[in-house]
Amino acid sequence: MNLGKTLQNLRKDKNISQEEMSEILNVSRQTISNWENSKSYPDILTLIKLCEIYKISLDDLLKE
Repeated sequence: MNLGKTLQNLRKDKNISQEEMSEILNVSRQTISNWENSKSYPDILTLIKLCEIYKISLDDLLKE
């Protein structure tokens, strides 16, 4: 599994839409879509925020 798919699965497990996640992170919905489709990746500060939201460690997120 890749980071994009992991982010998508975590978001869906929490029943959060791409639109809702974009508002939480103050980015566009298209940005969320690009991350989930591995067209781009979040920066390190955003990765840390995502880990806080999903209550997982950065290691768990990146190492799968």
